Amino acid sequence: MVVKIMFNTGVIAGTAAQNGLHSHSFDAGNKAGEKNTLLVVLLTAAMMVVEITAGWWYNSMALLADGWHMSSHAVALGVSLLAYALARRYGNDSRFTFGTWKIEILGGYSSALLLAVVATLMMFESVARLVSPREIRFNQAIAVACIGLAVNLLSAYLLHHGHHRESRDHDHHDHNHADHHQDINLRAAYLHVVADATTSLFAIVALLGGKYFGIVWLDPMMGIAGAVLVGTWAKGLLFNSARVLLDAEMDSRMAQKVRHTIEQMNGLDLSDLHVWRVGKSQYACIISIETNEPSLREELSKRLGSGHSGLAHVTLEVRPRPSA
Repeated sequence: MVVKIMFNTGVIAGTAAQNGLHSHSFDAGNKAGEKNTLLVVLLTAAMMVVEITAGWWYNSMALLADGWHMSSHAVALGVSLLAYALARRYGNDSRFTFGTWKIEILGGYSSALLLAVVATLMMFESVARLVSPREIRFNQAIAVACIGLAVNLLSAYLLHHGHHRESRDHDHHDHNHADHHQDINLRAAYLHVVADATTSLFAIVALLGGKYFGIVWLDPMMGIAGAVLVGTWAKGLLFNSARVLLDAEMDSRMAQKVRHTIEQMNGLDLSDLHVWRVGKSQYACIISIETNEPSLREELSKRLGSGHSGLAHVTLEVRPRPSA
């Protein structure tokens, strides 16, 4: 006989509460991050158009590469913004077994694929400009690159502010959570803005080198460096988002904590364990144990419920220990 005990540590809300069921929406969202993301999307889209147009008009590959980099950033942030809206809209939809948080992870994965395409195009164009140089209008290109850097720095500030507001709000509600995970989408967007600022610096350095020292090849070389940067960021985002989508969490701190808790209890054996993320800092798990002492079953339930605040949904399967 198998005894199944299920408990949920989340808040009963919305439609689920009206039906007497516990909620499967484990992530409260990030309103400050969503608002600031919208502002950054508008800023980035405007600057993207300016930089791409100026790059072609003034024949600056470094400036053009930075513009395309900003376009990939605008797409990524647009997907993030859409993910916030969809996750909020369908937060209490019963069709989503463990809530809608993974919508933003899927958005991040899609953005990473687009970034990889952009990086490839940037690389080909930069190499072509390196082989066949074009005359660059340095003064105008430098001015546009400086404006782009300013926009990137402002965007980084807005996203950094949204991230810290979310962290403070989370810490206010959960002081004891030792395995806190940040907003993946917002964190990725912030790092991407920092990468944008770096490519803007690359463009400025390349244009100054060409204007004052005649190093014309520095411009397409900086375009190649920008392509490598975008490609590296895309690879990292693909890995991180795919890891969450594929539930590759068995080496996470939460899985290790659950396993350690069970191994500390004499009289029961762990036969199976599954842990996966259902929110930025929330996990669900299925635990299968063998024991002949009902008190240990209750004790384990108590320890998991009180000592692991990141566990939002737990299913505990209890089997009798086989006779010696």
